[in-house]
Amino acid sequence: MGQPTLGTERLRLEPLADDHLDLEVELDSDPEVMRYLDRRPPARADIVRAHQRRLARGQEVPGLGIWLGFADDGFVGLWMLQPPHGPDQPKVAGEADLGYRLLRRRWRQGFATEGARELIRHGFEDVRLDRIFAQTLAVNEPSRATMSKLGLRFVRAFPCSDEDAPDGAEHGEVEYEITRATWVQGRASRAIV
Repeated sequence: MGQPTLGTERLRLEPLADDHLDLEVELDSDPEVMRYLDRRPPARADIVRAHQRRLARGQEVPGLGIWLGFADDGFVGLWMLQPPHGPDQPKVAGEADLGYRLLRRRWRQGFATEGARELIRHGFEDVRLDRIFAQTLAVNEPSRATMSKLGLRFVRAFPCSDEDAPDGAEHGEVEYEITRATWVQGRASRAIV
């Protein structure tokens, strides 16, 4: 299985492709979008290198990767369901890292939750993952609220290991997770209601 195009009621999630680079530049150039990720927005050359790394990650595990989301009126943001890849994310078969970032004008409209919910479904139903986790800075309350809304549960707090981490990194990072068993149980209880 390759990385499929996915859909929700309002979003079309397309696998990352070379023709998406300018949209990634638009997204990653906004200091508010990058507030919890980088000390300052990256230069275009850095975004180009990140684009190449993201494309490569989409080839590591069938069905996992990076998606760009589009509503009827255009680009919304970027969603990730990728193999673990950082210093605080050991590679474990059957696990994936969930992430998302949206254009500022798309915030507070439910798109982050909607796209991430579809990736969680895809991860458990189609890819047959055992565990999906998400990490963010402890001070990133909006992202933590989205994780909770998705049914992910707080697992741990840990120190930030990134030397160039943004403001707030001194408070550390947090990890949330959902397992296949928890997700299946949640779907079963929603079906009963």
